[in-house]
Amino acid sequence: MEVVSKWKSHGGTQGVYRHASNTCSCDMTFAVFVPPEAEDGPCPVLWYLSGLTCTHANVMEKGEYRKMAAELGLIIVCPDTSPRGDAVADAEGWKMGTGAGFYVDARVDPWKQHYQMYSYVTGELPALIEKNFPVDMKKQGVFGHSMGGHGALTVALKNPDIYKSCSAFAPIVEPTTADWSVKALGAYLGGGPEDWKEYDACALVSSGAWFSEFLIDQGTADEFLDDGLRPWLFEEVCKDAGIPLTLRMQEGYDHSYYFMSTFMADHLRWHADRLK
Repeated sequence: MEVVSKWKSHGGTQGVYRHASNTCSCDMTFAVFVPPEAEDGPCPVLWYLSGLTCTHANVMEKGEYRKMAAELGLIIVCPDTSPRGDAVADAEGWKMGTGAGFYVDARVDPWKQHYQMYSYVTGELPALIEKNFPVDMKKQGVFGHSMGGHGALTVALKNPDIYKSCSAFAPIVEPTTADWSVKALGAYLGGGPEDWKEYDACALVSSGAWFSEFLIDQGTADEFLDDGLRPWLFEEVCKDAGIPLTLRMQEGYDHSYYFMSTFMADHLRWHADRLK
């Protein structure tokens, strides 16, 4: 693991790291914030999954999480959103290819060689973090924004024994039918919507997947609300399944980091209550 950069922040350390990923068959970069409390022993770890077009850097620079994470004693890990490099398959536009891994394990060429983001964020990267940072792996939570909100919901529903808390900002709750995800899922996974349901939060809950509770914040002025996000679909299936969901429709907020950073502290406190 290579240290790309490291800064002292709020008494802790914000670092950026790079390693050769066997899962994605390329170099992968990620960010980790370690709070000052980690000097006294292992801390809970909260995984943040970013949205379309983002890298680890977007939330690191705009998410405003460090002050609260330092106060709460949370380690924050921010993976990249896709494999990258000259050898990695790509596509025109921002809804598929680099920056748009959708946290799935691709099954179709040319994507399957590198686009194994589900296995990367749930398997290889956690093992690397456990080996190199003072984390308490019995206390893991996950959250994310947009495409990363989709990723957070699905990895939590598929691994309720690993993640103890899950929240999301403006998540894509039903990517098998959303305008801006069907092209990527078809390319990565092949087949049709019935073949993609293992990566669809609504479909997972409808088929019996369970999680203890969810928190979702969604801006009412989000330009993608009706075509890409549609949180009311997830609210409906969670109600039918008896899964507690707090859905907060935030008046006047859009899809940007201005929205997300506004409620970041709320989410960190919510996770800390459940992890600590």
